Amino acid sequence: MLDDATLQGKILLVDDDDEITQFVQDALEDEGFTVLIAHDGARAIELARVEIIDLVLLDIMLPHLDGFSVCQVLRDELDIPILFVSARQGESDRIQGLSVGGDDYIMKPFSIRELVARVRAHLRRENRLRKQKRQMVRLVCGALSIHLDTYEVRYREQLLALSRKEFEIVRLLALHPRQVFSRETIYERVWGDDANSYSETVTEHIKRVRRKLALADPHTEYIKTVWGVGYKWDQAIAKASDASF
Repeated sequence: MLDDATLQGKILLVDDDDEITQFVQDALEDEGFTVLIAHDGARAIELARVEIIDLVLLDIMLPHLDGFSVCQVLRDELDIPILFVSARQGESDRIQGLSVGGDDYIMKPFSIRELVARVRAHLRRENRLRKQKRQMVRLVCGALSIHLDTYEVRYREQLLALSRKEFEIVRLLALHPRQVFSRETIYERVWGDDANSYSETVTEHIKRVRRKLALADPHTEYIKTVWGVGYKWDQAIAKASDASF
């Protein structure tokens, strides 16, 4: 479990380059983190299933199973930050990384200070969310319910498989129905820091949220695009406390 005072946590570092893994491992361990190493995708999945991991640093070009495939498997099973760290610098690679469930995309070569700062920012936000206590437990939008205490979204009691960041976007928009949020604001509220790629990150996460909502309820447009401005929750919301259960 992540320690709030020092942000010490267990990080899974997935890269087939021995020099890079040693360099990053040394730097993270100097900061107080525990680091597990996987040199291929299959080993990464194996470790993630048996260890309590707080964050994953994931290369794309891996033997046997690439990072995109690894991310898809881990995202279906784990609700933790996954940060791609890759030499592939094309826009399509960044978009794909975010589309399959990545929370951030860091390009090689990178500054180790920036990498550590990104790791800390993601872990800090995870810690805040774990500790957050709310009197208001549930938001209700017709047959859709957003459970703020358990980070779940359900439609007619069917659980929607949202990642943590996807849930946070839904929560942010639903807590402020019909208020328009720019992509930059959504990124700052959900990811907690600035990044040049915030527009791509938010757009890809919104697309995934919309697909999952549409699969559950194809007749309702919950999130509306306000062209040139951003996004808003376009349905009425009722607020329910735990006394309503």
